[in-house]
Amino acid sequence: MSRAAVPGLPSRYPIGGQLPALYADDDFAQRFTAGLDVVLAPVFATLDNLHAYLDPRVAPADFLTWLASWVGVADDPRWSVETRREAVARAVELHRWRGTRYGLVEGLRLALGVHAEVAGDGGAVWSRTPGADLPPQPPARTLVRVWPGRAARADEDRVREIVRAMCPVHVDCRVEVLPGPPADEGR
Repeated sequence: MSRAAVPGLPSRYPIGGQLPALYADDDFAQRFTAGLDVVLAPVFATLDNLHAYLDPRVAPADFLTWLASWVGVADDPRWSVETRREAVARAVELHRWRGTRYGLVEGLRLALGVHAEVAGDGGAVWSRTPGADLPPQPPARTLVRVWPGRAARADEDRVREIVRAMCPVHVDCRVEVLPGPPADEGR
C-alpha cells in the first residue's frame, strides 16, 4: 500500500486560502500552493488518522509488521492478517503469561490454531538453606499435548519450534501431536 499522493484527495487545509490577501487573487501563487496541497493532503490525512495506524485491529495490513516490532511479536508471514492483528493486539497480555501453562496454550492456539494441554510442573526445585548442595534433579517432565483446532492438522515442526521458544529453558518439555482430542477430554 502506498501513502503517496492520492488523486483527487482534497486538502482539509488548503494553503492558498491561508495566504495574505495580497496573494489571494494571484493566479501563480494559487496554482503553486494548490500543487503543495496535492502533496500534503495524504500527509494531513495520515496525521489526522494516526490513532488508527497505531491500533492493530484497524491499521493497514502493511503496518502490522512495524507494530509487531514495537511490542516484540514475531510476525510470521504464514499467518492470516486476522491472526497477525490478534497477535499484536494481545502481545502485552501474552508476554505477561510467557513461560506459564496458560501462555503456552494461548501461544499455540494463536500461532497455529491448535488446542493444547500441558501436564507436569517442570520439576523446579529450590532450597531455603544458603550454601546448601543443589537439590537432586527432579524426575518430572512437562508434557505438551497438541491436537488440531481450526487447522486440519497440527504441523509438528512448528509446534516444537513454538514450545521450544515459549517453555522456560530449565524445563524439559516433551511434545505429543495427536490426530484429535485426547480420549480423556470429557473429564
